Amino acid sequence: MIDVELEEGTVNADSRMQTTAGRLARLGFADGARAERLLDELGPEAVGDLGLLDDLMATADPDLALTSLSRLVERDPSVLGAFRADPALRARLLRVFGLSAALGDHVVRHPEHLRLLENTPESPDRPTDRELREELSAAVSPFPNDHRAAIEALRVAYRGRLLHLAARDVMRESSFAETAAELSDLAGAALDAALTIARAEVADAGDVRLAVIGMGKCGARELNYISDVDVIFVAEPGDGADETKALQIATRLAQTMMRACSESTPEGSLWEVDAGLRPEGRMGPLVRTLDSHLTYYRRWAKTWEFQALLKARPVAGDLELGQEYVAAVNELVWQAAARDNFVEDVQAMRRRVEAQVRAGDAERQIKLGPGGLRDIEFAVQLLQLVHGRSDPLLRRRATLSALAALSRGGYVGREDAKALAEAYTFLRQVEHLIQLHRLRRTHVVPSEIADLRRIGRGLGMTSDPVGEFTTTWKRHALEARRLHEKLFYRPLLQAVARLPETETRLSTAAATARLEALGYTDAEGALRHIAALTSGVSRRAAIQRTLLPVMLGWFADAPDPDAGLLGFRQISDKLGATPWYLRLLRDETAVAERLARLLGTSRYVTGLLLHAPDAVAILGSDAELAVRPAAALAGEAAAAVDRHGEEAETAVAAVRALRRRELLRTACADLSALLDIEQVGQALSALNDVTIQAALDAAINKVSVERREVPPTRIAVIAMGRLGGMESSYASDADVMFVHAPLPGAADREATDAAHAVAEELRRLLALQAPDPPLLVDAGLRPEGRQGPLVRTIASYKAYYDRWSSHWEAQALLRARFCAGDAALGAEFIDMIDPVRYPAEGIPADAVREIRKLKARMEAERLPRGADPALHTKLGRGGLSDVEWVAQLIQLRHAGAVPALRTTRTLDALRAAVAEGLLSSEDEAALDRAWRFVSRIRDAIMLVRGRAGDMIPTAVKERALIARALGYPPDGSEDFIEDYRRVTRRARAVAERVFYED
Repeated sequence: MIDVELEEGTVNADSRMQTTAGRLARLGFADGARAERLLDELGPEAVGDLGLLDDLMATADPDLALTSLSRLVERDPSVLGAFRADPALRARLLRVFGLSAALGDHVVRHPEHLRLLENTPESPDRPTDRELREELSAAVSPFPNDHRAAIEALRVAYRGRLLHLAARDVMRESSFAETAAELSDLAGAALDAALTIARAEVADAGDVRLAVIGMGKCGARELNYISDVDVIFVAEPGDGADETKALQIATRLAQTMMRACSESTPEGSLWEVDAGLRPEGRMGPLVRTLDSHLTYYRRWAKTWEFQALLKARPVAGDLELGQEYVAAVNELVWQAAARDNFVEDVQAMRRRVEAQVRAGDAERQIKLGPGGLRDIEFAVQLLQLVHGRSDPLLRRRATLSALAALSRGGYVGREDAKALAEAYTFLRQVEHLIQLHRLRRTHVVPSEIADLRRIGRGLGMTSDPVGEFTTTWKRHALEARRLHEKLFYRPLLQAVARLPETETRLSTAAATARLEALGYTDAEGALRHIAALTSGVSRRAAIQRTLLPVMLGWFADAPDPDAGLLGFRQISDKLGATPWYLRLLRDETAVAERLARLLGTSRYVTGLLLHAPDAVAILGSDAELAVRPAAALAGEAAAAVDRHGEEAETAVAAVRALRRRELLRTACADLSALLDIEQVGQALSALNDVTIQAALDAAINKVSVERREVPPTRIAVIAMGRLGGMESSYASDADVMFVHAPLPGAADREATDAAHAVAEELRRLLALQAPDPPLLVDAGLRPEGRQGPLVRTIASYKAYYDRWSSHWEAQALLRARFCAGDAALGAEFIDMIDPVRYPAEGIPADAVREIRKLKARMEAERLPRGADPALHTKLGRGGLSDVEWVAQLIQLRHAGAVPALRTTRTLDALRAAVAEGLLSSEDEAALDRAWRFVSRIRDAIMLVRGRAGDMIPTAVKERALIARALGYPPDGSEDFIEDYRRVTRRARAVAERVFYED
């Protein structure tokens, strides 16, 4: 039994064993009993070797180190003697064993590689790139005709060099940057050796020059311990060789080389060689000539491909040809930011990066998660593309050297760059430790305590390795995320600020270029807004300097960054002196982010906020954006009217302010995807009902004062059109009819005059010029239209409908419902019109023909001249008119016999028609999709532009803004139009069949 110092006192054999196991556990072994057994099995060579125990305790995982040591001693007992002769060798090997089970396996298979860890002239501290290439080439050269033997020899030699590097790494004899560079050089040497294997197997290999271009981390000399090695192949025919044949040979060479690296053997594999970054990706040829590469990049390449080429470096094969390739593509790389669609490409790249993270792994991902390595690398590369065009000093491959250059040039704040470099280095070191364990490609921090303990101890954290590592990791990830969000934007503030002469700042030209690259169209205007918001020494300016770097990023992510920043400046100017405003944005990130997105999306919302900026407070939570009950709104509106008594204009101004606030709430909920289009229509219609009721009460008060008596009649307002259908849009007028009933004993003329005065006053009050959106009350659907009386009694309406009404008026009445005024009178009116709109036997065949002719005439006459019928949302093919007229014709024909069809709502009518067997579910689904989509588009047009429109814009930019408001990605404008055409085409087919066929 190994002699482990025990507490003083006498113990028997059993208690001694237990105490030894317990002491080993206290010293750091997870399984003390197993550790004791393995130590005993090492034999007499290990007895009393306290240096061995000390070195085991210094490892990241003593149990893992002891396991590998036990297996090695079993294979080669002389190891313990070598340890006594060279304690430094023992320390190095055990440190590796404590972190890497995979390298432990390798040493057990190849104990001769222990010599690589000896500090002798034959095993220098750091081999050169040339030495690595010569060593790996020498390993495969004895097997020119034996593929299997050659690739196994390559793996053994590669793992030996990996062992040597890992030992220096874990002993802190190699910095992160040096380790990553040597891993890259080792990969290049392996690729060269694999190419040697391929040349021995491929006939006529001498007829072609083949260069292997390292991409990604390999090209940047910042490779991981285990990673796919990204490459591009470029080839040229040898002297006198045919180009086509040479490319065929080069392709076979490349394929054989890739297999030589990835093929599985008893010695494992090296890594996958990934040529997916080549032109046309996996669909393109594996190998191209230099001219073919350049032709593709000049004509077809996307921005992400130029971003990838930032890292390009010749790593194997014909290095002279590789240098020619890199020199040629570099000229194109640094012009990428000036290309068309650069901003859209960058946004698409960011979405692609974010989409790569699996939801379950996001919080433990150190590469793709928020604040992960990809965030940092993407940010640095984008800044290089934007500014490297005019500053050659930024043209560097490695992330850390590029970040340092960006800092020296003032493109990134000095402290930000320092903190980001520290975070990046820490995360890369963690990545190395995770991968070293099994030599597997992973970027997910494990969740098991033992794994976290090994990582923490591997980083030198000994007192509380799990807690200390977790805290440090989270801090660095949070810092990286915070800095990534501000990295593009903080220097923009410095560019317009007064700074000491010693502080390097972003030049105005560089700031303008960056803003343009991030999506700002008027970059100079944006800089003026930034200067206006952040200048000075006031507390307000100081808070803005904290807010803006983040908000500028949110504006850039919005459809219209310029409009967002302008709106923010305008609102800030109005509320800047209000103490809660900036404090709310600073302390409540959700409010600031939502505000930025809304201002950058909707001129309508911006306009509402400018007239009521204090409404910013409702953006704090989804609950604040929930539609308020109509009864609560009605009570608030009634209280405003009562409060202002005879002052009708003041009362209605208060009601319109209430309506403005609720329009804003609904619009914000709509743009935040908290409401569907049916809910939006219902919310807006209910709000209009409340507004009309309050305006009616105020009008009655006004007329009562002017006439010195209460009007001698009851009045009801009947909603028509989209208001009647509870389908109002943001741009809808209020289509209504007015009905009155004289009070007992009142003269008909006097009652009619009073009712007319009230109706006119209501319309006037709601149309007054004011900061709030007007609600235009349109009574054009009344009998005889604008030529007929504005107000009628029920008897007058009945007489007209019985004698004079046309079928289109019965169709219009399908939407009629009571919305304000005397409820009993409204119900009486509805009872009176039901036989007109729901005829018991349905409408006759001649009426159906008349309605069909009317619809055709409307499409021909009312469609604006020059309008594309395929893009007109109301009267165009498959638009609202098609869907609504189908529903209304079914109602006119069948609602008399089918009570379920008696609804003012289009979609309810269609659903009822399916339930009653009058419409197939497939047809209803096509009509429903079209109605919803088209209605959303009409609302989006109003929200984006701040003014109504029925045509989908033909201007590319405006169409893109509307597509974004509808939830499409920045490059989704064409998808939006394709979706619209497809949905409306199907609806039109249903309409032509159902509406026009008997």
